[in-house]
Amino acid sequence: LHGPGASLETACSASLVACHSAVRALQHSESDMHLAAGVNLMLLQASSVGMAIAGMTSIAGRCHTFDGRADGFARGEGASGVVLTCGVVAAGFAGSAVRQDGRSASLTAPNGQAQQGLLVAALQDAGTSVDELALNEAHGTGTALGDPIEAGSLATAALAPRDAASLAVGGVKANIGHAEPAAGMTGLLKLAFGLRSGEAAPNAQLRALNPHLSGT
Repeated sequence: LHGPGASLETACSASLVACHSAVRALQHSESDMHLAAGVNLMLLQASSVGMAIAGMTSIAGRCHTFDGRADGFARGEGASGVVLTCGVVAAGFAGSAVRQDGRSASLTAPNGQAQQGLLVAALQDAGTSVDELALNEAHGTGTALGDPIEAGSLATAALAPRDAASLAVGGVKANIGHAEPAAGMTGLLKLAFGLRSGEAAPNAQLRALNPHLSGT
C-alpha cells in the first residue's frame, strides 16, 4: 500500500465520509483501488458513563429503531470495511454526498432540513430519480427525537416526490447497536447485501411504531 492515507473523524459518519473520499478519488483517477474502513472499540469506561449521564444511551440496552420504546442507543463495537475499485464504482456506486448538520437542538436531535439537503444532493450526484429508490438504510439510532426527524426528512425528500407508494427502510443498529465511527460502513454493508439478495431485512426491534412517526 503506497497511496494516500487519511484518518477521518466526523463522529457517526466517519466511515461513510472515508468511503465518499475513496469514491471521489476513484472518479478522478487518483488511484485504482481504495480501502475504506471504520473501527469502534469500547476501551474506556468514561466514554460510556459520560453518554449515560447525558441521557444518550438506552436503559434497556437496545437501539429500538423507529419503535415506540426508543429511549436512546446502545453502544456497539465493530470493524467493517470495503475495497473499492474503479469497476465497483462504475457498476454499483452511482453517487455520494457529504453535508454538515449545521445548527441543531442537540446531538440526538439533528437538523431535518440539513438531512433533506443531503438526500437531494446524493440523488443528484447519482443522477437518480426518487422513483428508482427501493431501500433506504437509515441512521436509526433509536432515540425518541432523532428517529422521527430522520423519518420526516426521508418522507419529505425521497418519499413525497415519488410515484411509488412505499419505500423499504432498514436499520442495522437494531441488530448490533451503534458502532459510532464504524456505524455508517456497517449500514452500507447491510444495504449492499440487501440489494444483492433482493430482500429488505426486517427491523429487529420494531414492535410498535414510534407514535411520532404516524404522519410519515
